[in-house]
Amino acid sequence: MSRGFNKVILMGNLARDPDIRHTPSKQKVARITVAVGRQWRNKLTGEVQSQTDFIPVVAWTVLADLCDRYLRKGKPVLVEGRMQVRDYDDQKTGIHKWVTEVIAENLTLLPGGRRDDEYGDLPPPRPQQTQAKPAARAQPKAPSYGDGDVGSLRDEIDFEEDFPLDFSELGDSGESGGDVEVPF
Repeated sequence: MSRGFNKVILMGNLARDPDIRHTPSKQKVARITVAVGRQWRNKLTGEVQSQTDFIPVVAWTVLADLCDRYLRKGKPVLVEGRMQVRDYDDQKTGIHKWVTEVIAENLTLLPGGRRDDEYGDLPPPRPQQTQAKPAARAQPKAPSYGDGDVGSLRDEIDFEEDFPLDFSELGDSGESGGDVEVPF
């Protein structure tokens, strides 16, 4: 038997708040439903039609904790995982049932949704580390690419002085017919 491929990628909004439970062995499990909509134009009538699928997703341990802390109804989410089909006997009715669901392997919280980019306890993004920049330089003249000269990179704003090589400053040795000889 050959090895198969089972990969699911869903992007949609949560149809309801996550259902969080614990297994007898104290593992956290979250069940979410992702509403995924699509639209198309009817070829006969020209009307725009739409359909929404409600796809059950199961997340375990760390991903279940992420669902519990940050996801609420209406929040957009990207789910990567695998499709799983399982069966069981319903204890209440005695009926044999089949369940198809996505087992989440990765969850990405997306901006937007009902509360405009708020994710509950999500800490604010860290400010980016920036180095102190030297005093602002005058804006350089944009190089004219039509005359063969591309200008010097050293005139560019935020150019690092320790940049290893600026090819425009090598000069023409005359023997290569205009080609620049790279010294390495």
